[in-house]
Amino acid sequence: MKYKIASLLFLVFVLHSCKDENGKRLAENEKDIKKKEVIFSNINKGWVFYDTPINTASEATVASWNEFRQFLEELAQKPKKTIGAFQNKATAITKKAILLNNNIPPEFNKPQIRSRIATLITKVSLLDLFIHLDNIPDKKVVLLVGEINVELASLQRQMDKIVEKSKIPLEEGESELMKMMDTARAIPNVKVDPNLPRVE
Repeated sequence: MKYKIASLLFLVFVLHSCKDENGKRLAENEKDIKKKEVIFSNINKGWVFYDTPINTASEATVASWNEFRQFLEELAQKPKKTIGAFQNKATAITKKAILLNNNIPPEFNKPQIRSRIATLITKVSLLDLFIHLDNIPDKKVVLLVGEINVELASLQRQMDKIVEKSKIPLEEGESELMKMMDTARAIPNVKVDPNLPRVE
């Protein structure tokens, strides 16, 4: 009899604790869903990229530099509905950003442009990293979207500077001076072997 009462009390205790755990689990799930909705809402509001060229130099570049045009087109397409869509878009943007190093037009294949592209790739990769975390830092993601816009504008301004500098005419003798300063054309500093016969 004592065993029956003890087992009955134990069974009641187990069932009661299971109900409490289910209630706690449901409350935690509800809280988690609300948190994810807030994160999605914040990212959705902050996901605004400057996807149009800001000056005539970058407009002309979009026509000739296929990778740059595709990168801007990828930025223009805003994902909808889920965090997963934003995660997929961040991955696609990263792939397009990495391709910016390919086929850079010769007039822009300079260290100033390459360094800005490298910085832009870094920011886009960080965005991709942060949005794929389990606990997404939505404020950091929105901040990175703004930083990507700043780097993109910096890249386009540098393109414009290069185009404007190329329009300035060279002064008389400047081209010869540039050729003389070119280290690739310099006479190599080779020591002459004194044992070799010389023509005098």
